[in-house]
Amino acid sequence: MSSASTPQPVQPVQPVKLSLPLVYQQKLFEELRKEDELVVLARGLGLMRLITNLLHSYDAAGNNLIVIVNAEDRENAWIGEALAEHAAISMSPKARGLTVVNTDYTSVGAREKMYAGGGIFSVTSRILVVDMLTGLLNAETITGMLVLHADKAVATSLEAFIIRIYRQKNKVGFLKAFSDNPDPFTTGFSPLATMMRNLFLRKASLWPRFHVHVAQALEGKKKAEVIELEVPMTNAMREIQVAIMECVEVSIHELKKGNTGLEMEDWNLDSALLKNFDVLVRRQLDPNWHRVSWKTKQIVGDLTVLRGMLHSVLALDAVSFLQQLDTIHAAHSPPPGSTRQTQSPWLFLDAAQTIFDTAKKRVYASTQKAKADSSIDSLQPVLEEQPKWSVLADVLEEIDRDLFFEQQARDDSNGTILIMCSDTNTCRQLRDYLQTMHVKPRTEKRIEEVYDPEEDKPSAAYMMRKKLRNYLKWKREFAQVSATLFAENQKALSGAVDPRLAQSKSRAPSHKRRRVRGGGAVGSGSSRLENGSIPQCFEKPNEVAELMGQIDITEAEANQKDDLVMADPLEDMDDYYQLYDMQDLVVIHAYDGDQDEHVLEEVKPKYIIMYEPDASFIRRVEVYRSSHNDRNVRVYFLYYGGSVEEQRYLSTVRREKDNFTKLIKERASMSLVMTVDSSTEDPQEAFLRTINTRIAGGGKLSTATAEPPRVVVDVREFRSSLPSLLHGRSMVIVPCMLTVGDYILSPNICIERKSVSDLISSFSNGRLYSQCETMFQHYQNPMLLIEFDQNKSFTLEPFADLSGSISSLNSANAGEKDLQSKIVLLTLAFPKLRIIWSSSPYETAEIFERLKSQEKEPDPIAAVRAGLNDGEDVEGSQQGQGAAFNPEPGEMLAAVPGVTPKNIGSITAKMENIKEVANATVEELSALVGKEAGRQIERFFGRDLLEDS
Repeated sequence: MSSASTPQPVQPVQPVKLSLPLVYQQKLFEELRKEDELVVLARGLGLMRLITNLLHSYDAAGNNLIVIVNAEDRENAWIGEALAEHAAISMSPKARGLTVVNTDYTSVGAREKMYAGGGIFSVTSRILVVDMLTGLLNAETITGMLVLHADKAVATSLEAFIIRIYRQKNKVGFLKAFSDNPDPFTTGFSPLATMMRNLFLRKASLWPRFHVHVAQALEGKKKAEVIELEVPMTNAMREIQVAIMECVEVSIHELKKGNTGLEMEDWNLDSALLKNFDVLVRRQLDPNWHRVSWKTKQIVGDLTVLRGMLHSVLALDAVSFLQQLDTIHAAHSPPPGSTRQTQSPWLFLDAAQTIFDTAKKRVYASTQKAKADSSIDSLQPVLEEQPKWSVLADVLEEIDRDLFFEQQARDDSNGTILIMCSDTNTCRQLRDYLQTMHVKPRTEKRIEEVYDPEEDKPSAAYMMRKKLRNYLKWKREFAQVSATLFAENQKALSGAVDPRLAQSKSRAPSHKRRRVRGGGAVGSGSSRLENGSIPQCFEKPNEVAELMGQIDITEAEANQKDDLVMADPLEDMDDYYQLYDMQDLVVIHAYDGDQDEHVLEEVKPKYIIMYEPDASFIRRVEVYRSSHNDRNVRVYFLYYGGSVEEQRYLSTVRREKDNFTKLIKERASMSLVMTVDSSTEDPQEAFLRTINTRIAGGGKLSTATAEPPRVVVDVREFRSSLPSLLHGRSMVIVPCMLTVGDYILSPNICIERKSVSDLISSFSNGRLYSQCETMFQHYQNPMLLIEFDQNKSFTLEPFADLSGSISSLNSANAGEKDLQSKIVLLTLAFPKLRIIWSSSPYETAEIFERLKSQEKEPDPIAAVRAGLNDGEDVEGSQQGQGAAFNPEPGEMLAAVPGVTPKNIGSITAKMENIKEVANATVEELSALVGKEAGRQIERFFGRDLLEDS
């Protein structure tokens, strides 16, 4: 191959300039230049900047082939932009920047030519593993490899597979791994040593926030000015939070009581505040998920809902939170008129009653007023505002005063105000508040009245009234839908049971009604159903109409909108379309990981308001301020005192510190990590491994062969971990574009692999039957492999309805609902089909090794030829295998009329992409697939879609 002529890796030269101003960044860069290591850096300390500078040092040298593994799309964009900027600053003539190799590069020849020319390539894992196994990318010519997100390189991952292939064939090239997530390195037995063994590295470099060099760099004279503002919650918010926490605590207690024998040390209220608590609980219950009770499954789902409510009560406004509660209550309650009791357990608690009642009192309250010598109920708007809103307005006012009275010389900052929050919904909420906080609802007061300074204070009255109006409209429509469903269910019940019983159920006696607590207000929702759960509450139409009228009278929204909407912007283009002055700009942005560093560098804010706490962004601000001597930064840190928000932030910081402490202790007590090095392996051991020593019935030993075992694998199977495990058992993996089967173990053994979910879908569309037919046509021993997930139960109970009986096999709808019945029907249709049941990919690899013990090695050419037409090019099909690892274009092409499993290989071998197939003529298509199929394909792509519509 052409890549084999690439010169040996060369040593990089020192770049002209580096953008690493801090001491710890420079020391870490020097470490990486000298030796291979795993770098675990605390989140927010500038990992991507370190990686881009390291890549530039090799890019500036030229004549290098660097491969980046496991990079995300936005990280590729960051690296490409940074390398181009470095090359322009340093004026490096040999720098070529970054080349991203993804599914757009489907041509084998194009990729081979790019690899031969050298450079820096970011390749997706599935493409890279196929290219390295087929020899399209010669591992010996790679200068070095950088692995991002090293915490994901578990033993069964494609990244670990790639590193193993690279190290077996290349002992000279460098290998460096990076991660900013220490959590995966602290779970399990010797997790750091295990991960380093997967990465083929022997040294770990740990850089927490309390590292001496990091602390000196960020706590010097150039510290950012931080103002902490502890915002007290309202009494209603505090009551709701306490009630939700009580529901969470009771749910965790019920989980522990119903699932004894599991490791439950982390099942506590403190861990429930972390983001991955749901994953932790589900991971422990997954192996026995089919055996846990229905109540346990419901509680696991309720925990996710309750934890989301803890965040919503602080992030959402009062009206939006009440609307979310109504949605949650409807989703966790039986349909209207249903006799099923499927309410979530937390809805039966008194704390749940507190949640719904208090949330409603924050929006509107029920009062009594005298009218015509009688007392009637009335709903009055309350519209409690979030406490942070007024604090945010005060902070902005303080910043405006500072900017107005500022006398000292300006620094390099833009003076922009940057507001950071958790998500885009909060961004939208703050935008609406800032735009309307000085808009006052119209009242009937006269101009002659005395000026009241309280009315000039920022307020969310306009925004909240608008939200309340939209909520009441939504609630009215929701009530209509609920009433319709109730009527339909009553009709169904009356047709299924005795009409007299249905009538007695629908008309409850008056003496059975419970009294309503809290004054008997209809809108209070304090009553409970007979089973003890909280009912859905719908206000009376006259109360809703009166409340809507109060809002409309006090605000006159229609006229108010006219005042807010500006004139036609096309009348004066210069007034509406121009660049903003950064001095007068307020930017609201959601936390976005490493991309926040770009925001800081581009906006250059002088004032930063952290509306919600985030530990990693605080460090990014520290790095930003310490990296620029000529920029001053003032940070306002807002948080609710005594809230879940504060506890979650403190727990995150404490958990990260504890994880780094565990890593430091394990590294100190860890012996030298011994990675597998085939060059130092005893030749006799390597030879004996190839000898089949199995003796059957006292027979002779099979003939020893120096050829290692070989398995032909379909390229689409590299989405699973099985090829990596087979390679780990010293088997040669040959990727090919197979038409028949997924794994070819010998000239006689063909295996079709199915996960349980894939097995269900294959039965549904009938694809499995056609696959079995083709396997029997070309192989003597076809087999079906049903492979389960390692961490889940080895049974079909979670996936199948076991209520069916064998007698149902003779019916017309045989096997429609029962997965086991469908498997029985499959064996009846193909009596010679062998079914392999495997509990995990590890077990599958061992089964394959046993099946190959007495068999000859498969021929890749014959495996590719199976299922092809007589005139099709086998070599072309093999060469087109590089384009087949992306399943989406292949699946799209397979759905085109005229394209069959037999001729799709010819199309993918000659055509670059679907666009070329669509633009091909009938003659070009007929030469590949025949006249009739060519006409069908051309007719499909040439049809006018407007006529069909």
